[in-house]
Amino acid sequence: MKTTRIFTLLFLIVLTATAANAQVGVGTKPAAKAEVLFDGSRAMLDAKWTYWKGPRLAATLPIKWQIVKDPVDNGTVVNTNDPASAGGKYGAADIVTKKEYRDFRLHIEFLIEKPGGNSGVYLQNRYEIQVLDGDSTTHGLAAVINEAAAPYSAYNGTGKWNAYDITFRAARFVNGKRTEQPLVTIYFNGKKIHTNHAITQVWGGPNSGIDGGNDGGKGITDVPGGLKLQAEGHDVLYRNIWIKELDLKKADTNF
Repeated sequence: MKTTRIFTLLFLIVLTATAANAQVGVGTKPAAKAEVLFDGSRAMLDAKWTYWKGPRLAATLPIKWQIVKDPVDNGTVVNTNDPASAGGKYGAADIVTKKEYRDFRLHIEFLIEKPGGNSGVYLQNRYEIQVLDGDSTTHGLAAVINEAAAPYSAYNGTGKWNAYDITFRAARFVNGKRTEQPLVTIYFNGKKIHTNHAITQVWGGPNSGIDGGNDGGKGITDVPGGLKLQAEGHDVLYRNIWIKELDLKKADTNF
C-alpha cells in the first residue's frame, strides 16, 4: 500500500511538472530564451514586422495597423483592421516578421471584437491556424485550416482574449525532395487540440502565403518563413506574441 502511494505521488509530481513546462494559456509569459515579437508598442511593430510582399499587396509602409488600448486589461495591443484589407481582401495588408523560422514554439493571443471577425496566424508564412468567429468547420476557429476541425468549445468568445500555444516542426527535405511533412501541436486556451498533426499543403493560393501558388499549394519548398498575421478588414486584436526557435531532430512536436 505504501509503495502504491509513493508511485501515485510520483505520477502526480511528473504530471504537474509537465503541465508547468507546457506553459500555455492567456497571459503566459515568454519561455526562457524566447524572442518577444510584439509587446504592445509601435516601436516593436515597426522594428520586427513588415507587410508581406505577396501578389495582392496593396498597402505601403509604414504599417497601417493601429496600436490601440487593450479593451480588457491594461496596456496596448494591435488592431489588424488595415484600410487596404477592407472587404476581406486577404493578402492586401498582411504583416509578417522580418525574421524567418524553421522549427519553433509560439505563443500568441488574439481578441475578436465583433461576431464574424476574421484573421489568421500563418506558421512559416505558409500554414494557417484560423482565427474566425462563428465557424466550427475545418475552415473555422483554431483549425489547421482545411485539414483539422475547429475545437470551438475551447473558444472564450468575442470581446475576450484567447491564446494559441504552438510547437511547429518544418518539413524536411533530402536533395530537394520532401521526405517529412510539417508537424504541429497546438493548445487553445490551455487545452490541447491538435497533436502532431501532419500538414499536407499550403491552402488559399498565391495570395495566401509562401508556396501557395506552387502546384496548387502542394509544392512546398525548403525555405524558412516568417510568422504572418492576416488582415481581413475586421477588428481583430493581437498581443503577447513570442517565439522560441527550436531544432527538432525527431518528428515530434508534442509538449
